Amino acid sequence: MVGQETNRTPVTPPRSGRDFRHFAAIDWSGAVGERQRGIAVALCDHDDRAPQIVRPGHVWSRADVLGWLQRDMAPGTLVGMDLGISLPFADAGAFFPGWADSPSDAHALWALVENMAASDAHHAATSFVDHEDIARHFRRHGGRQGDLFTPGRGRMRVTERAQEAMGCKPTSNFNLVGASQVGKSSLTGMRVLHALNRTIPVWPIDPLPAHGSVICEIYTTIAAMAAGRTAARSKIRTGADLDTALAALGSRAHCHAGPIDDHRSDAIITAAWLRHVAHDARLWHPAAMTEKIAITEGWTFGAH
Repeated sequence: MVGQETNRTPVTPPRSGRDFRHFAAIDWSGAVGERQRGIAVALCDHDDRAPQIVRPGHVWSRADVLGWLQRDMAPGTLVGMDLGISLPFADAGAFFPGWADSPSDAHALWALVENMAASDAHHAATSFVDHEDIARHFRRHGGRQGDLFTPGRGRMRVTERAQEAMGCKPTSNFNLVGASQVGKSSLTGMRVLHALNRTIPVWPIDPLPAHGSVICEIYTTIAAMAAGRTAARSKIRTGADLDTALAALGSRAHCHAGPIDDHRSDAIITAAWLRHVAHDARLWHPAAMTEKIAITEGWTFGAH
């Protein structure tokens, strides 16, 4: 395949997984507007107590989450963010093949998104996807599909192909249309990650440090499957089902009575899952992730 990476030099594996003190999962949203009911933050410690929602009742903004990461988060926290931390690169040898200004790695991509969308309020990225050369690669609302958008489901990262092999149904980050799209979440998230200015490493784009907090990409369906759910039934909407899933991850019950929205349940389950598996060195060293893939496309923690 033209542009397919042939250098299969693997990333040097860590000797063991990391021992974190706290585990957070952030269910993200790329929707229009300042405050989003689709954002939820759950947090747990290294014991077996159930994760709890951070600031219950609060309607988060993306700026709020950035502030929490910068100022309020405890040291030694593994943070999972439910968004794509980059765009496809390995399949074509570039994020935007044929464009002379295509960035060379994920950090440069985040900087490009920020530079083009700096005037967009609430960490939106509309101005980025409106750029005439970049818009050609995206599927947008109103039947606007760029002439370089790959027909069908769009281009996929290597990690998304790994997700497919696990039974998940990922969507391309170049797709900004439909209920299952994650492109808007990913682009808004890139602005937040860029704003952190490397103060918190984002694995695997940044190397896994021996100590301190780390951000990683999560796909909440992977956590739900590890808790005994199927990909088709990954969403949990009752307290009873939430406690059953938590038990499968070695966690005490949350004891929520009645219905629960899937933003909060996704965050709670995924925080418990991160605690359950963070020590597993194999998840920090997926077989298909090369050094080049790590710094360009990134990876979804738990995909293998």
